[in-house]
Amino acid sequence: MAQAPMEEEECPELVPIEDQEILGEEAELSHGTKIPVTIITGYLGAGKTTLLNYILTEQHSKRIAVILNEFGEGSALEKSLAISQGGELYEEWLELRNGCLCCSVKDNGLKAIENLMQKKGKFDYILLETTGLADPGAVASMFWVDAELGSDIYLDGIVSVVDAKYGLQHLTEEKPDGLINEATRQVALADLIIINKTDLISQEELNKLRTAVRSINGLVKILETQRSRVDLCEVLDLHAFDSLSGISLQKKLQHVQTTHPHLDKSIVTITFEILGNITEETLNEFIQNLLWERSVKDKAGRPMEVIRLKGLVSIKDKSHQVIVQGVHELYDLEDTMVSWKEDDERTNRLVLIGRNLDKDILKQVFIATMIEKQENS
Repeated sequence: MAQAPMEEEECPELVPIEDQEILGEEAELSHGTKIPVTIITGYLGAGKTTLLNYILTEQHSKRIAVILNEFGEGSALEKSLAISQGGELYEEWLELRNGCLCCSVKDNGLKAIENLMQKKGKFDYILLETTGLADPGAVASMFWVDAELGSDIYLDGIVSVVDAKYGLQHLTEEKPDGLINEATRQVALADLIIINKTDLISQEELNKLRTAVRSINGLVKILETQRSRVDLCEVLDLHAFDSLSGISLQKKLQHVQTTHPHLDKSIVTITFEILGNITEETLNEFIQNLLWERSVKDKAGRPMEVIRLKGLVSIKDKSHQVIVQGVHELYDLEDTMVSWKEDDERTNRLVLIGRNLDKDILKQVFIATMIEKQENS
């Protein structure tokens, strides 16, 4: 159940997650009639609208609903209409010949999704384009925990399009008051990065951009393309926010390295592992102190700010690995379909992306919390 910080001693609203099934030899998550939602984000001009235009016009076997959350020149096809009547936005859905649907909205997407569900059965996937300056974490949280929508959709992943020519410039843009710039936040939150317009730069420049992206987000998968042309199989069905990702996550986490600042002096990826079983209570305490209380600080006394959290943990008395996910202050624990084997070393592997992160301090706090609970039990 996704968990958000409590305010004034109120209990967080909890959202039930359906049971999962194993289908065939490969573990596939059964979402029944649920429809996956992928958030497409990217800095202004990076090419996310071109990506959606490509999806809307190319012939493919997928029935995809595309929701556009911004207006501007060429914003996903002049085919998508929105007319203001008496100050209210009138939305018109367009069914395209390749099976897609298209719509423009000015709100944060919730109303559009609710309207879209009335067309359930005509499509099997939703892509939501956010504005170039939007925080994808806030949009993701909306779909991750919203109780009304929880029965109809699930969050599949966050895709960020990066402009190959101007990406480094966007990532190094200074913001006042120590704020994180939008492009850096989008990279930090992404499950998939599409570096677009690679034909406009040299191989050396591409290597620099790739290194910069990887220094911020050491966990993300990177695709490189021109004119936003990608294989849809690489973009859809990421399963970045459900237990299916646990099947391949263990191997992936083993190869994630703690990064060092490359551009932004504060945004890095930290990874560490601790052997042994922990209790769910212990894990909740560690995460809540880190994400909610902001009581875990670096050597300079600055609170550690976590933008994205992912890991696999070994919970005491559980035979299955547990995946932990976090976006900003929201986090979730969910059983995977992967069982611990008798000869396995029960290991907790965590990856954190954010600023003011200190690997050694995080490990010390994790171990200290675990030991204190063991002594008091």
